[in-house]
Amino acid sequence: MKKSTLALLMVLLPSLGLGSAQARTPKDSVPAATSAATSEHADWEDRSDNDIVNFRGDSDLPRGEHADSVISILGSSRVEGETGDAVSIMGDTRVTGAVHGSAVAVLGNTYVDGVVSGDVVAVMGNVELGPNAVVGHDAVAVGGTVHRDSAATVHGSVESIGGPIGGFEWANPWVRHCLLYGRPLAFADGVEWAWGLAFMFLGLYVILAFLFRDAVTRCVETVEARPGMTVVAALLAVLLIPVLFVLLFITVIGIAAIPFVAFGLLCAALFGKAVMLAWIGRRCLGKRGGRTLSHPAITVLVGGLIVLLLYVIPVLGFLIYKVLGLLGLGAVAYTVIGRAHARREARAPQAPSSGAAFVAAPAGATPAGTAPAGTAPAETAPPETAPPETAPPETAPVGTAPAAAAITAALPRAGFWIRMMALLIDALLVGFLMGMLHHFFNMELVVLAVYGAIMWKLRGSTIGGIVFDLQVVRLDGRPIDWETAIVRALGCFLSLVVAGLGFFWIAFDPGRQAWHDKIAGTAVVRIVKGVPLV
Repeated sequence: MKKSTLALLMVLLPSLGLGSAQARTPKDSVPAATSAATSEHADWEDRSDNDIVNFRGDSDLPRGEHADSVISILGSSRVEGETGDAVSIMGDTRVTGAVHGSAVAVLGNTYVDGVVSGDVVAVMGNVELGPNAVVGHDAVAVGGTVHRDSAATVHGSVESIGGPIGGFEWANPWVRHCLLYGRPLAFADGVEWAWGLAFMFLGLYVILAFLFRDAVTRCVETVEARPGMTVVAALLAVLLIPVLFVLLFITVIGIAAIPFVAFGLLCAALFGKAVMLAWIGRRCLGKRGGRTLSHPAITVLVGGLIVLLLYVIPVLGFLIYKVLGLLGLGAVAYTVIGRAHARREARAPQAPSSGAAFVAAPAGATPAGTAPAGTAPAETAPPETAPPETAPPETAPVGTAPAAAAITAALPRAGFWIRMMALLIDALLVGFLMGMLHHFFNMELVVLAVYGAIMWKLRGSTIGGIVFDLQVVRLDGRPIDWETAIVRALGCFLSLVVAGLGFFWIAFDPGRQAWHDKIAGTAVVRIVKGVPLV
């Protein structure tokens, strides 16, 4: 691991235009002035492998000692003796001795007041050259500045790439005490800014709960009443968001909407986090007389304080952070969908009532009010002589006509899980068949689609559907024809290609239709037990 880490960092230097430190030897590529300054350490190449590597700690090379390399990961490197390379990741590199290779600091500062035969580099940090500094090649600060004493000697170029962005020393304690332990917060020195940021967001969540009390309450009630659907909505949101951005980018016109969509998702995520904190606080405070004891802002505050303490637990802290954010987004999404569905259902009863009044009016009073006034009596007279003919049909087609009329889109629709179980049976059957023919074919999805189209046309269902008493019907009541079966089979690919979202749509659609159902104008219904499908 020591050599691979050093090699990776040395490969990084050529990409920055600094040349390869490993390709330079102290005697043939270092300027004469630098070679003279380091001639007293000529025996460093002959020493055996002697690397100083520390993880989450500092590496020190005292004066008079030698090492092939000094490397610190999440720590600082201090060189007073003689070494080949000095590298620090998430730490500072300080050289007051002799470095025959390069001195590098990633997310830290590099200070040199000695001899460096190669390059002096600071990535997202500053480079400082003291009066005794002698640099054989370049001094480069990426995302920082180079401070050079007037007496310092640099035989290469001095560059600042990207301008001063500022050092990242403040992030080092958080990485050591929080990130490496898998938690957002910790009771340690140097992470006070993280606690301040956490309390700032907690205050924001409390303000959201205070301003949008009813909305927060509705979302919390959604989590309590439909926890399973909240999880499903959260998973779908995670799958759909990247697809949404890709579609917006592909359409070109939608690129202008990307910032607004991103801002809306950010607001939904923040609001969802407030909802989950309110849910936790509500569970802790409990209810009395069927009502919560406190305002949603109070429950958010209580839940937030509890969560902040949980954030300190290693591994579990980050897990809680991600799960709460995910469930919060799902709660908001499912609540919005539920509210929209409730509004549609509230408007739906008005249509049947007006339709019933329209049908009742001609039946009760105005048979002649229709346009074919002369034909209305002619159509009503035969039914008076028809009763003798209606008795035999009641006994003759009792086994066929009622059953055929019953299998329509008016039957109860099949839900998500039962349809997935039927699809699983079909997939296993096709997979077993293709497993025996794997030397000839490797097109399982195509064969599954062809199998489905043929079965829908001939039987109205697949074998999996027959097992669970499911049948595919057209919304207009006509039988399934070849065109409808083929279009439905091709639509299945669209439902599958977008992370399977077209199939998940069954769980949220009021008509329990997948995308391919909507494309083909079909629905999957559950038939009465005993009605034959074959």
